[in-house]
Amino acid sequence: MPTVTATRLVVGPHTFDALTAGPADGELVLLLHGFPEFADCWTEEIHALAEAGYRAVAVDQRGYSPGARPEAVEEYAVEKLISDVLGFADALGAQRFHLVAHDWGGLVAWALAAAHPERLHTLSVLATPHPLALYRALNSGGGQQERSQYIRHFRLPGHVAEQGMLADDAAALHAIYRGALSQQQVESNVRRLTQGALTGGLNWYRAISEDLRVPAGDITVPTLYVWGTEDQALGREAAELTAEYVKAPYRFVPLEGAPHWLPEANADQVNPLLLAHLAGTGSRQAARWPELTRS
Repeated sequence: MPTVTATRLVVGPHTFDALTAGPADGELVLLLHGFPEFADCWTEEIHALAEAGYRAVAVDQRGYSPGARPEAVEEYAVEKLISDVLGFADALGAQRFHLVAHDWGGLVAWALAAAHPERLHTLSVLATPHPLALYRALNSGGGQQERSQYIRHFRLPGHVAEQGMLADDAAALHAIYRGALSQQQVESNVRRLTQGALTGGLNWYRAISEDLRVPAGDITVPTLYVWGTEDQALGREAAELTAEYVKAPYRFVPLEGAPHWLPEANADQVNPLLLAHLAGTGSRQAARWPELTRS
C-alpha cells in the first residue's frame, strides 16, 4: 500500500495541512473535502490513486487547517476558496490537474471548473450537484428547500450553530454523520472541529449569499458526478438537473442506498468510477466516453 505523507502547502498568507501519496511525476489529483470533514476522508481514494500512478493530494482547506483560519466571514467567499485550490496546484508545480471533490468542496469545484477549465484535465464531484441545479431545486417547491433548512441555521448570528453542535459533549456534531463513518473517524473529526475548525467550516456557509446561490457557469471539461440515493442533504431533483450544465463528456452515477458520506462509506464503489474517469482523458478519451451514460 502506498505511503501517505503529511505535508504543508503555503498559499499567500496561509499554510495548509495536506496528505499526499503517489509518484512525484504522476498527474496531480487534488481532493477537496466537505463539511464537517478533513483531508483524511479521502484516505481510501488516495491509496487507490497512488497505486494507479497519480500524485494524490488532499488538503485541509481554509478554516480547517490551523494555519489558514482568517476571522472575517468574507474571507470564506467562494472566489477565495477557488483561489486557494489554484494556489495548491501552483505550489505543487501543476499547470493542469484532476479535481475531485465532495460536499462543500464540490460547490467550489463546480465553480472552479466553470471559471478555469483550462486548468483541469477532469472534474469529479461526489454528492453535490451543480450550483445552479441546486438553486433551481431550492426554488422549485420540491423537497430540497426542507433538506437545506440546516444551512439557514448555520448562518444565524452569534455563533448559534457552534453552541448547538458543541452542547452535551458535541452530541449534535456526532449525530451529523448518522452512523456512516467509523467511530474512530467520527471522534477524530469531532476532536479537530472542537479545537478550532468548526467556526471556519461554518463560515463557508455564512459567506454565501442569502438566497444560497453560488455562481457557476457551464462545465466544459469531462465530468463524473456520483450521488447517493439516501443522501439526506441533497435530493434527486438537483442531481438530475446537473446534466443540463455540463457541455462535455459526462457521467452521472446514482449509487443505490448510498448515504451523503461517499468518500468514506462508499470508497469501494467510488474508486473504480474515479479511476476509469481519470484514465479516459487525453488520447483515450474519445474511445471511452461514448460508452458512458448521462443517467
